[in-house]
Amino acid sequence: MADEKQRASRILIVDDQEDNVEVLRAGLEARGYDCDSAQDGEEALRKVDAMPPDLILLDVTMPRMDGHEVARRIKSNPALPFIPIIMQTALDSIESKVEGLGAGADDYITKPINFAELEARVRSMLRIKKLQDEIAKANEQLTRMAVTDGLTGLYNRRHLEERLHEMFDHSSRLHEPLGCVMFDLDHFKSVNDTHGHQAGDEVLKQAASILKKVAREVDRVGRYGGEEFMVLLPGAVGDAAVTFAERARQEVEGHVFTFDGGTLRRTMSCGVAAWPHPQIKHREQLVKAADDALYVAKELGRNRAVRFDGAEFNAHSENDDEHVETTAGAGGVAPGEH
Repeated sequence: MADEKQRASRILIVDDQEDNVEVLRAGLEARGYDCDSAQDGEEALRKVDAMPPDLILLDVTMPRMDGHEVARRIKSNPALPFIPIIMQTALDSIESKVEGLGAGADDYITKPINFAELEARVRSMLRIKKLQDEIAKANEQLTRMAVTDGLTGLYNRRHLEERLHEMFDHSSRLHEPLGCVMFDLDHFKSVNDTHGHQAGDEVLKQAASILKKVAREVDRVGRYGGEEFMVLLPGAVGDAAVTFAERARQEVEGHVFTFDGGTLRRTMSCGVAAWPHPQIKHREQLVKAADDALYVAKELGRNRAVRFDGAEFNAHSENDDEHVETTAGAGGVAPGEH
């Protein structure tokens, strides 16, 4: 008898001969397997797409679509997990086996089928599937770790910059807008200094959750560094990016951050930029524009969203320019000349 894990395994029997299907089903179910069947290749593909089985017992000779083509389609579908395929055929020639294995079959059994041999091959293939599934899961975890920030679960800076590269190229090619918002938690250092780093970590995690909640599914939300976050907004013009930033700012302002031993409130400053813009020619300039706007938001008192090229940003820039001219004209050293 198959063990508990094998009893839960689902086997799809694909054969156009009902008598063959019934014999195989009876034998496999008697050994503890759950069985389903398909009478032709097209039905088999539909069932595999709807609910991938743990193993497929596939007849080679069928009308309209033979077993080789079914195997090729299954094995070439990247959306499917690894599904072992055991080909069954009355042809015991080397050429037939080579063709089947080349099409994607993982094992072969010839008719008339000996059930002791079949069960041994099924068990072997299911062990391989288990190992393949474990490897796929481990690889998925490694990939997730490589692209996410360990504390907040958001994209990390490296992955965010990779997405920015792709999204900016896509926007440039199709002439579609792209918004970028930089967020920074106000007076965050005092959280760590007053309440400790564990409280600071909780504040960062809760702020990240707020940004994910406010963002659309197509947006990309990441931790850019420290208490700074970035959100990329495909298809968003400047006004839409400002609306998003303001909504996120208000959510943070109204949130009570909780941590072990207390609660606190914090605000968030936002810098907004969007492409296309005459001063933004490439993706680095898009990020710099949002970062410059964030700096102005901080300078103007924090807890606000400032748009690059907006009225507040331009007024602040003009004041800075006047300060530079006055300092340089009085014999001082203008910024950037150190």
